[in-house]
Amino acid sequence: MHYQMKIAIASDHAGFELKEHLKTYLKKKYGEKIRVVDFGPKAYVEGDDYPDYISLAALEVSKDPAHVRGIVIGGSGQGEAMVANRYRNVRALVYYGNDLKIIRVAREHNDANVISLGARYMTLKEAEKAVDACLNEPFGGEERHVRRIKKIECLPFTQIHQTSASVDHTHKEPKKLRAEFHYHKSAK
Repeated sequence: MHYQMKIAIASDHAGFELKEHLKTYLKKKYGEKIRVVDFGPKAYVEGDDYPDYISLAALEVSKDPAHVRGIVIGGSGQGEAMVANRYRNVRALVYYGNDLKIIRVAREHNDANVISLGARYMTLKEAEKAVDACLNEPFGGEERHVRRIKKIECLPFTQIHQTSASVDHTHKEPKKLRAEFHYHKSAK
């Protein structure tokens, strides 16, 4: 990582403590090399809904996937990855501890640009190592991997359209996400 990268970070209540820890860790370790943008929640709220926050971080990555990476955090990380992967240009991997090789493979082969962490299944140190691996492992760029990523991006998908009334774009607490689901065929 040799340039300033934006990191879009978000969680739900289960990942809130880990999100706050990682924000501090990233600023301390990477300094000016990264800019962390917190898409919420801004405070611990028991029973909040992860799509309200994860969708904002995923949208940020979707708009500029070459320069923005995402870190989304929940209890297992599974639902958070499902939300993130609904956005064009977002390729989220799920990690909840143990072997870091899966992160390296997801970056090298799939150009994963979001890591979804299962906070209930890892220590703070494991999360730090996972984020470091995700941020520092380059995409391999092999033709076969580029071809496969292009095929993913050409698949039809369901796009979440956020109305301006559903999100406070000042990055304060979002209102409950109101989603309209539309099936789009991708242009070739």
